[in-house]
Amino acid sequence: MAIYFLLSFLLLICILSYGSQKLTAKRLKITIEEATVDDLQLAFRLKTLTSREVVLFYLDKIRELNKNLRGVIEVNPDALSQADIADKERRECNHTLPKLHGIPILLKDNIATKDKLNTTAGSFALLGSIVPRDAGVVSKLRRSGAIILGKASLSEWSNFRTSWAPNGWSARGSQGKNPYNSSVEVCGSSSGPAISVAANMVSVTLGTETDGSIICPASFNSVVGIKPTVGLTSRAGVIPISPRQDTVGPICRTVADAVHVLDIIVGIDRNDNATSEASKYIPVGGYGQFLKHNGLEGKRLGIVNMLFDSIKDDAFLKQTFEQHFTTLRKQGAVLVDNLEIAHIEDVLDSHSSGEFDAMLAEFKIALNEYLSDLVKSPVKSLREVIEFNKNHSKEEKINEYGQDIFELAEKTNGMGPKEQEALSNLKRLSIQGFKKLMTDHSLDALVAYANSASSILAIGGFPGIVVPAGYHNTKKYPFGICFGGLKGSEPKLIEIAYAFEQATKIRRKPPLA
Repeated sequence: MAIYFLLSFLLLICILSYGSQKLTAKRLKITIEEATVDDLQLAFRLKTLTSREVVLFYLDKIRELNKNLRGVIEVNPDALSQADIADKERRECNHTLPKLHGIPILLKDNIATKDKLNTTAGSFALLGSIVPRDAGVVSKLRRSGAIILGKASLSEWSNFRTSWAPNGWSARGSQGKNPYNSSVEVCGSSSGPAISVAANMVSVTLGTETDGSIICPASFNSVVGIKPTVGLTSRAGVIPISPRQDTVGPICRTVADAVHVLDIIVGIDRNDNATSEASKYIPVGGYGQFLKHNGLEGKRLGIVNMLFDSIKDDAFLKQTFEQHFTTLRKQGAVLVDNLEIAHIEDVLDSHSSGEFDAMLAEFKIALNEYLSDLVKSPVKSLREVIEFNKNHSKEEKINEYGQDIFELAEKTNGMGPKEQEALSNLKRLSIQGFKKLMTDHSLDALVAYANSASSILAIGGFPGIVVPAGYHNTKKYPFGICFGGLKGSEPKLIEIAYAFEQATKIRRKPPLA
C-alpha cells in the first residue's frame, strides 16, 4: 500500500511538473508580445521558445498590422534561416551568448546591409543598388548573433529631400501611421523603427538621428530612444546627411532593451574615424551596469522653462510634467529650475543658427561620397537623384511634395566661407549655451518635453534619451520626456532614464485590434 501511494505521489508530481512546463511554455509564447530581450533570453535558456518561433510571431504581426501602419518597408527572406542558425548555436554552445543572440531586429532603411535586403532611404532612386559591405553597426549586430528581420520605413531621405512631405512618408514605404492613434503625428525621420517596435512587429530596432530623428518618433510613439554621442556608434554604411551630427541609436520598448542594443553597436570602426575619438567614452564593463533602480539619487537635473513653452497652455501636459518633477525629486534628484540657455532662440531655429546652411553643403559632399562607393546603383550623385525624381515624379510624388532641399543642397559648392561661418556659429552657440549651462550649474542632465531640446543636443553632438511620459487625455497621443547631457554622459543618462521608467511604468501597448 505504501509503495502504491508513493508511486501515485510521484506520478502526480510528474504530471504537475509536466503541466507546469507546458503552462510556462505556453505563457512565454503568448507573451512574445511586449517581451523584453531579457524575457526572450530566459525563454531560450529554459528551452520553452526558439528564435524561429519568435521570428514567425513577428512575421505574422507584420502581415497583420503593416498594411495599415507601414512601419516595415521590407522583410528579410533569410530571417528564418538566421533564426535556425541561432537555435543551432544555442543548442551546441556551452558558454554565455551575447544579449542579442537570436533576437530579431529591424533596421531603418538608410542602414546598409550586404544581403538580399535593399538600402534605399525610402526612395525608388536607390532600389536595386548594391552596397559594398554591411554598415559598421550591422557587422557588430551580426557578430552578436542578432537576426536582421528587415528594414523599417522612414521619412524619405531622412527628411532631407523636401520641406513639404509629411513625417513618416516615403515613396517606397508610403505613409507611416502612429499605432496609438492613426490621425496624430508619427514624427520622423526614424518613424518606421518607432512604429514597428511600439506595435510589437519586432523585438528591437535601430534608427538614426541628425536632429530629432530618434528623439521625436520615440517620444510620439511611446517608446524609448537613445541618441548616442556622435561617433560612439559607427556611421559607416549609413546614408548620410551630416557626418558632424549623424548618429545611430536604438529605439526599443524599454530602457534596458535599448541599452542592450547600445552595448553591441558602440565601438571603433576603421571606416568611421569619429569612432576612434569617441571610444574613450565607452565604460569598462559596458552600459548595462548603469540600469539602476536608484539611478536618480543625487542627480542634478536642469529645467529650462523655454523647453516647456509649447505645453504651458495645456493644463493636462502641464500637470503631468509637474507630477513627473515630483517623482524625480522623490527618487532623490535635485531639480534646478528657471534656467536659461544663452541665445536659445537661435539654437532652436536651424536657419538662424546656421545649422541648415551647414547641413546642405555637408549633405551634398557626404551623399556623393556614399553613392560613389556603391557597387551598383541607378544614381551616382545628388544631381542624378534629382533627375531620377523628375523622371519618376508620379512614384516620388514630386508634384505634391517637391524636392526643394535637394535642389538647395545641389547648389552648394563645398564648405565655403558661408558654411565655415555657420560651423563657427554653431560651435559658439553650443559652447556658450548648453555646455556653459551644464558646467555652471554642475548638472548631470537637462530635462525636456518630447523633442524640444533636439537641436540643442544635435549641434553639439550631445547624447539624449527619451522615455514614455504619458498619453494625452483629450488629443489622444503619446508623449515622452527627454534627458540630455554632455558628450560621453550616457552612463548618467541611462541611470536617470531607467530609474524614471521604473518609478513610473507609464508605457502601455497600443490599442490595436
